[in-house]
Amino acid sequence: MIIKRFTLSFPPESSTKPLTYLLIKNYDIKVNILKAEITAGKKGNLLIEAEGEEDDLNRGLEFLKNENIDVLPLDRQISVDQDSCVHCGACTAVCFSGALTLDRETWRLNVTPANCVVCGLCINACPLKIINIGFGHGVQNE
Repeated sequence: MIIKRFTLSFPPESSTKPLTYLLIKNYDIKVNILKAEITAGKKGNLLIEAEGEEDDLNRGLEFLKNENIDVLPLDRQISVDQDSCVHCGACTAVCFSGALTLDRETWRLNVTPANCVVCGLCINACPLKIINIGFGHGVQNE
């Protein structure tokens, strides 16, 4: 069994389909919804943690792509400008998922994108505003 996190970005016509149910029923994938922005008639985003056999996950992701769902791996959704970072730790204080931590020996910021749940709390906590996240569209560098 493997566990992966993805953001599913889907068009309005897919917002009424039972996507997670179909992943569970047809592909034997355990789905944990971590974040959702879904409005009927509008584009939606769903952050999921998917657990299953690798073949089942691949078949389930292919199903989603055939349904015009964009599948974006979670690790492509957080970015920290390490060259500008002063390693103050302000972002780690609000990062409940453990994606941002300080190394206790070097006092340098560690970024573990796979742990990120794209909550956005770190963006407001960073005094230098050097953290970027994306939800359903990858990192947006402004």
